[in-house]
Amino acid sequence: MSTDYQTAREALGARLRELRTEAGLEGRVLAAKLGCQPSKVSRLQNGKQTPTATDLTAWALACGQPDVEAELQGLRAGLEMKQRHRSWRRQLAGGHRGRQEIAVRQSEATKAIRGLEVSRVPGLFQTPEYARVIFDANAEFRGITPTTEAAVEARMRRQEVLYDPEKSFRFLVCEAALYHRSCPADVMAEQLDRLYNLVGQRRIELGILPFGAQLRRTAPHAFWIYDRRLVIVETISEELWLNGEDDIQLYERAWDWLAESAEYGATARRLIGRARASLDLP
Repeated sequence: MSTDYQTAREALGARLRELRTEAGLEGRVLAAKLGCQPSKVSRLQNGKQTPTATDLTAWALACGQPDVEAELQGLRAGLEMKQRHRSWRRQLAGGHRGRQEIAVRQSEATKAIRGLEVSRVPGLFQTPEYARVIFDANAEFRGITPTTEAAVEARMRRQEVLYDPEKSFRFLVCEAALYHRSCPADVMAEQLDRLYNLVGQRRIELGILPFGAQLRRTAPHAFWIYDRRLVIVETISEELWLNGEDDIQLYERAWDWLAESAEYGATARRLIGRARASLDLP
């Protein structure tokens, strides 16, 4: 559990304790009014358990202060927001490996993955050498411990899901990602060769959004959709984990609109081949 989330939960618990004290109620008396065990009252006010919206309504009424319910619900909404926002600083404090292990588990638990990448190759399609450069550069950028080899190993292990007949993968990659080169030319060439060979494979749909394509909506940032249960959005400072129905529908619509303008099959291969040829390598 993130420190930000726990700190916010403890702050809400402290406010609940304050309301109980102001009402002159002992914990066991409040528990009786709420119809729960005293241990639950203790966990809530000590930030050891997350209250439900119903818990907060009942707490405010039991303390004789129904007017503070809106305040409590607001604190709870802020708590949920902390859970949605996962800072890279904390996630990567010990290096990249831990986050890659989470990605392995997410992929294993998902039947259908859809994704959009704007400026780099999706992790599921990366070669070890390309991934190694990405991890090294990110460690330097963030000033964190480089655990590159362990992270690359986890990323390659994650790619085993590509061969699971129960799963499907539909990805959109902006043509710019074929040219944005944060690695040596020979590494990029090998990466583009892998992408070229992935086009047309069973259970993998790879679409390229070409330069000059007319779009119903532009692609502002990368995102991945896991089944219809989770959307993960990556920013420079944090990840957003979105599981609300409205959020999922919005990102599904964005993906569908972009997919309309993508090129697939032989045309996608030509676009990848053109980027490969621009490297001027054998």
